[in-house]
Amino acid sequence: MNKKTIKDIDIRGKKILMRVDFNVPLNENQQITDDARIKASLPTIKYALENNARLILISHLGRPKGKKSPEFSLKPIAKCLGELLAQEVKMADDCIGEGVKQLVDSLQEKEVLLLENTRFHKQETDNDPTFAKELAALGEVYISDAFGSVHRAHASTEGVAHYLPAAAGFLLEKEIEFLGKVTSSPDKPFTLILGGAKVSDKIEVIMHLLNKVNAIIIGGGMAYTFLKAQGKEIGSSKLEEDKLDLAKKILSKAESHGVKILLPSDHIVADLFSADAQHKLAGEDIPKGWMGLDVGPETTENFITALEEAKTVFWNGPLGVCEWEPFARASRKVAEFLAASSATTVIGGGDTAAAVSRFGLSDKMSHVSTGGGASLEFLEGKTLPGIAVLNDKE
Repeated sequence: MNKKTIKDIDIRGKKILMRVDFNVPLNENQQITDDARIKASLPTIKYALENNARLILISHLGRPKGKKSPEFSLKPIAKCLGELLAQEVKMADDCIGEGVKQLVDSLQEKEVLLLENTRFHKQETDNDPTFAKELAALGEVYISDAFGSVHRAHASTEGVAHYLPAAAGFLLEKEIEFLGKVTSSPDKPFTLILGGAKVSDKIEVIMHLLNKVNAIIIGGGMAYTFLKAQGKEIGSSKLEEDKLDLAKKILSKAESHGVKILLPSDHIVADLFSADAQHKLAGEDIPKGWMGLDVGPETTENFITALEEAKTVFWNGPLGVCEWEPFARASRKVAEFLAASSATTVIGGGDTAAAVSRFGLSDKMSHVSTGGGASLEFLEGKTLPGIAVLNDKE
């Protein structure tokens, strides 16, 4: 990685403005239901505190659309982070303004201040330079450790870095290292597992990696557009009608590149899109009035057999509607296989990371990305503005 990291900058005793990704799920009682993203930021936070930094943390949460909304407050996160660090995390009631400046000025070495949701200001998503300057004025050094947000050119992810020495935290460094290896120099054979609802979300990843992968496993809702393109009966399964020609092109291009594409040969089908729908096993063709919500046991075994020879695996998108137990079997089986594999296993954030976490297997993977959209854009070969803006190593 040719970007500076927190270790390349003298941060001792300095005011560090650190962009973290605390965009975590909350239930209706404002309780955090998954603290993985908060825990992922701890190594960088602890390193800063060990170096006597005065730490100012900034993050967004949800989409409050530029308005102050109590349900999007970062207060529950301050409490959780305080417990994880075993020290008080002070909480500001805004991210800019006189009151925030006073709190920052009163910070002692090794103290932590969490600013309120940056998206309470419309200027954040507009990447407004005046707003970015006001944020930057709070610190002496900017550290980006929010991989889940670096694909967005917002004030706190891109704008601020124009006004301060700017470097990556340990989490961002690790994301770039693992995803960079997958895109530039994966150990072969390299297998891509793609699931989730839509073909349209994954087209660019397939196109960008087609000359690098040896096999592509396709499950989830997106598989049905490919199966329909092959002339299979898919019942009332998810279908992107306008992507049928594209699916045919991808299948033909893969064949010409010598890339094996594996599609489902049996299915767990349901009569309704519901967790408690009536469900059964169907063969290659799905009967009318039924929809595929998971791949079947034969397909699962075929997928696992194909994965046995892989040395690198990148997985983005569950193989079924795996938040519902009757349709989680294939994703769980594949996750269990990868957890025991000696291959480099990279999980591409979002729903897949949530599923692997639910199965209790996150720590058995080589790397679980903290960014769904960001990891996809990285694999599409796009320049991510929040990384591009960081200082290069000399």
